[in-house]
Amino acid sequence: MTDGHLFNNILLGGRTGTNPGQFKVNSGGLTWNRQGGGKTIRIDKDDITSVKWMKVPRAYQLEFRIKDGLCYKFIGFREQDVSNLTNFMQKNMGISPDEKQLSVSGHNWGRVDIDGSMLTFMVGSKQAFEVSLADVSQTQMQGKTDVLLEFHVDDTTGANEKDSLMDMSFYVPTSNTQFIGDENRNSAQLVWEALLKRIDGSSSEEAVVTFEGTAILTPRGRYAVELHPSFLRLQAQASDFKIQYSSIVRLFVLPKSNNPHTIVVVTLDPPIRKGQTLYPHIVIQFETDTVVEKKMKLSRELLDDKYKDRLEESYQGLVHEVFVKALRGLSGCKVTRPGSFRSSQGGYAVKSSLKAEDGLLYPLEKGFFFLPKPPTLILHEEIEFVEFERHGTGGASMSSQYFDLLVKLINDQEHLFRNIQRSEYHNLFNFINGKNLRIMNLGDGQGTSGGVANILMDTENATGDPYIARIQNQAGDEESDEEDEDFILDKDDGGSPTDDSGGEESDASESGGQKEKSFKKEASSSKPPAKRKPKGKDGEGSEKRKPKKKKDPKAPKRAMMPFMYFSMAARPGVKESYPELPPTDIAKKLGEMWQKMSSEEKQPYVQQSQVDKKRYEKESAAYRAAAPVDVDSD
Repeated sequence: MTDGHLFNNILLGGRTGTNPGQFKVNSGGLTWNRQGGGKTIRIDKDDITSVKWMKVPRAYQLEFRIKDGLCYKFIGFREQDVSNLTNFMQKNMGISPDEKQLSVSGHNWGRVDIDGSMLTFMVGSKQAFEVSLADVSQTQMQGKTDVLLEFHVDDTTGANEKDSLMDMSFYVPTSNTQFIGDENRNSAQLVWEALLKRIDGSSSEEAVVTFEGTAILTPRGRYAVELHPSFLRLQAQASDFKIQYSSIVRLFVLPKSNNPHTIVVVTLDPPIRKGQTLYPHIVIQFETDTVVEKKMKLSRELLDDKYKDRLEESYQGLVHEVFVKALRGLSGCKVTRPGSFRSSQGGYAVKSSLKAEDGLLYPLEKGFFFLPKPPTLILHEEIEFVEFERHGTGGASMSSQYFDLLVKLINDQEHLFRNIQRSEYHNLFNFINGKNLRIMNLGDGQGTSGGVANILMDTENATGDPYIARIQNQAGDEESDEEDEDFILDKDDGGSPTDDSGGEESDASESGGQKEKSFKKEASSSKPPAKRKPKGKDGEGSEKRKPKKKKDPKAPKRAMMPFMYFSMAARPGVKESYPELPPTDIAKKLGEMWQKMSSEEKQPYVQQSQVDKKRYEKESAAYRAAAPVDVDSD
């Protein structure tokens, strides 16, 4: 580079993970872009307070500390890069990097240096380890000589690590010469007080603004959302998330058309973690018409100096707009809103389902966003092609009232958005085509003529059940003569619980009728045979009912499908977990569980079904061989 240097495969160090990226430095500052897109870190030259080199295993580490107290570590430089970057920063940025040495003696005694938000444990003149106090949730005394640090578990700092640092204890003897105590406070208490002043979670520093009782859909719950100068905090009865503003990639403001709610999504990199579940998107739901007035708890000097043209002294307006303006001003993140797309009802999204979850698909200017669960963001640059599919293409029954949208990514990952209403086809196709995305037509693969386009424009047979294909795909090619309670009742999933958009009809009304009929049919079929036979003898209803072929009791029993084996194995556990559910809802619950299972998880039941199928084929061959042959007299 003529004005700077470029390095690939540089890791972002610390507890935030070790994702590789591209490191750029020029006379104005530095930039680190995560490989494959995502997180970007920009540091202006004027914000840098110190730069230090350190030799780490198999590479060199470059550390930057900035005015906000944050520390960034970049790992992966070669030995020759050290002198080149040092000379460049001295000549073009006016910064002289220092050199730190790492202690490898293995000693666990030394001194503690607290500089800004960093705690460094020194052994002699060398650094043994370093801890960011921004990762500490609280500190407390244990006995008279031990100081305990407890680290955040449910925040971004440990999201990408299988093993996370939970706590750390320092033993401070009364003879300590660095922190000299007196008769009122010993050395350990002085260390504890020094740490207490630097830990955001335990300090007396007030939040800049707080939004109480905020409904968050992912991770689900009601939280008190606190916006601090350097981090966002979500507090609930059983959860406490602390998120550094440096982890926020972007904000999305996505209204629901003709609905009293607006969704605000905070996209993170790295994600927050709760247990073993990662949450890359925080999905917040605000009441659209709620008006609030919030005052920023910041001094006038700080507003004029640090947050000039970014924050105002107070805000009054719709609650979601106040929240977005305050968070954007404090974090500096960008905001994305709906673009030019409009649905057939004038909304910003179309109803669809992803992985058996109903929700809304937002076509944005630079990507697609499915909400609320699972929140899925797909950028246009990641898409290899999209394909419009007629709903139910995998089964025997198709409905032209709905269609599916398959999105295949460059990395071969696929997202299938199902049950999109046919009336949304033209607007969605024109929008995707206008973004120059490659469209693979199910019919001829070219343009909009033929294939799926004609299928979707066909107004005939528009009364099909949008869920029947899902059931038939799981049921397999062979049909059983016996009633399948689970599949009949799983035709209706209750519609979309996530959007009450006026004008966009839910498919629950249609499938509900099918469910009612199926339930009546099952109830009638469960009557004792003793009551059925007299009615048949009397001839009642014989004109309306078609004669049913009598089943040979010696005929082999048909093979069961994989789902039936899963249902028999999982039903007792579901009944135990949900004792209040009626049989219909238990069947529905089992269907949802089956849809969410991976191919590996389904494999044991598939194998059982294959064994049973071989048994059925063998018994059928023997049955047909033993059956008498009818000779036509004609």
